[in-house]
Amino acid sequence: MNYQVLARKWRPHNFTEVVGQDHVVKSLINALQHNRLHHAYLFTGTRGVGKTTIARILAKAINCENLQGSNPCGACEICLAVDEGRFLDLIEVDAASRTKVEDTRDLLDNAQYAPNQGRYKVYLIDEVHMLSGHSFNALLKTLEEPPPHVKFLLATTDPHKIPVTVLSRCLQFNLKRLLPTQIFEQMAFILQQEAIDFEAPALKLLSRAADGSMRDGLSLLDQAIVYGNGKVFAEDVRAMLGTVAQQPVEDLLSALSQGDAAAIFDIINEIANLTPDFGEVLQQMLQVLHRVALTQLIPSAVDHDFDVDLLAALSSQLSPEDVQLFYQIGLVGQKDLDLAPDPRSGFEMVMLRMLTFKPAAQPASPAAPIPAAKPLAAKPLSPAAVTAAPPSLALTNPTDSSDWLAMIVAMKLAGPTREFANNCVLEQLDDVSCTLAIDPDYIRGARAEESLQKALQAYRGTPVKLTVKAKKTTADTPAVQLTKEREDKQQAAVVAINEDPNIQALKGHFDARVMPGTIEPV
Repeated sequence: MNYQVLARKWRPHNFTEVVGQDHVVKSLINALQHNRLHHAYLFTGTRGVGKTTIARILAKAINCENLQGSNPCGACEICLAVDEGRFLDLIEVDAASRTKVEDTRDLLDNAQYAPNQGRYKVYLIDEVHMLSGHSFNALLKTLEEPPPHVKFLLATTDPHKIPVTVLSRCLQFNLKRLLPTQIFEQMAFILQQEAIDFEAPALKLLSRAADGSMRDGLSLLDQAIVYGNGKVFAEDVRAMLGTVAQQPVEDLLSALSQGDAAAIFDIINEIANLTPDFGEVLQQMLQVLHRVALTQLIPSAVDHDFDVDLLAALSSQLSPEDVQLFYQIGLVGQKDLDLAPDPRSGFEMVMLRMLTFKPAAQPASPAAPIPAAKPLAAKPLSPAAVTAAPPSLALTNPTDSSDWLAMIVAMKLAGPTREFANNCVLEQLDDVSCTLAIDPDYIRGARAEESLQKALQAYRGTPVKLTVKAKKTTADTPAVQLTKEREDKQQAAVVAINEDPNIQALKGHFDARVMPGTIEPV
């Protein structure tokens, strides 16, 4: 009747057996190999990821009489004493039950004495954040300047509650949450060693339910073995956990993609027979939708914790827009479960909301971008107007405002000179003289006129004399033409957006509207 639970029976006894914490193990092994051991280590991380286990292995390694490649040998007297809990130089304390300053002082009174058996006296303080402020102060001086034969190994799930004065005196290692695949592989290895029949889908369910904790996973595995009468099968695990497996979630999402409300409610009825936590069901759906979105847009970013075939199937069934819509509705719907008359009705309303807001038909290809606004046709320019005319060739119609605009472009005017030319109207031009008219209210600059005359002479290749008359004119200046052209393009862009079938579909299905002032011609 001396049964030992799997979490204790299969607890790692050396660094090689530790799962999922390679970054910590590598640092500790290097420290042992180069004899660069710090006097205080702090191991942080969530429950059941190996904080105390790694601390015990390190305590064994620094005292082991016959290290095997930086691993404790497991056969010497010290290793056996640590494994059996009778090593006098390993003082293991649960800070949650010894929070008083008197307890800490009593603990440290013996620190000055040399170790009994090993090379170092090791203080392993678990859940160290539970110590009181006075206890931390009592620990601080010894932690800062400990005797050479003392090592401190601290473990906590909440490092934020530890004073920075203590943190600064420790080497801190943050242990990661284990991936479902890592927990799955360890479970499979243990069951093979224990000669227990199991199904891979059952272990996938258990590894996800472990929520990153190996200890929780092995505790669930113990429970599943008992529930299944010595076997671990998927059907038994589903019933034991009281939650849905991956398949009903896949069926729900497939039914959503097809808009099949009857199928959705049939699946919900089947799920309800397991008396599940509907909040957990919704969480699983969100996890799958997240992976599907990554698969569709960034396949390389998807981890391998989920069923690849499942992700591939759902990625082909659901459009990227539907995935985003379902995810957002599910995310917001989580808080509605607690407000609903009962969790099932709240979950059903979330599913109905997904069906209701899902577009019945896509008006255009999901990946098709909104077409750019098509500007109104501007007055075409003759090739002779766009290309600089030969110096000896006069313009065919020198008073045509379009030709004057083309000349301004061809002369490559800039700054105040271009602004001045854009506000003039061409009245006459030949190889000898050029006459421009400008509004009397326009403030003219002598330097701009001089620069424009030099540009005309270079453009014509003759000593053209520029004359500028201040007078009202009925013809449009290039500045007015450019303003009209911009207004025409803006109006064309507005019309193109409003008449676009995608925009009309969004307005019809989601009561969307185009924000004024946000449309710009492309």
